[in-house]
Amino acid sequence: MRFHLIDRLFDIRVGESARGRKLITNDPSAVDLSVVGGRYPAPLLLESLCQLGTWFIMASTECRMRAALLQVGSVEFHGHAVPGDVVELEAVVRSMTDEMAVLSGTATVDSAVIMRADDIMCALLPADRLDDPVASARILTTLTAS
Repeated sequence: MRFHLIDRLFDIRVGESARGRKLITNDPSAVDLSVVGGRYPAPLLLESLCQLGTWFIMASTECRMRAALLQVGSVEFHGHAVPGDVVELEAVVRSMTDEMAVLSGTATVDSAVIMRADDIMCALLPADRLDDPVASARILTTLTAS
């Protein structure tokens, strides 16, 4: 991953689910929110959830495998996030084989669901084909640190 939209990864249940967190900031080097009316762009909420899924796959496979997005079955936006919001993300495995995973998930702010995505289909690829596994493991350790 070249840019990171997850600040923390926690409550990993291998093969089942994971939760993560993203603090929305007003840092123009990340996303110029003035261009989008002060709201965090909805597509980046979806990307945040997909990144949570990728880190979950890496944590579940000891950084041997990595998820590559194939398609999203459906996504619904029910609200938005603004600077200062903490977006709580949850990804749940619907099915997983050695070659593919299907996840669903939500993004919430203050317990209100602002996005729901279903049937996020990912191919599972050897992680070393996409990134340096040592660097990925280091980032994963940072994301899961208490």
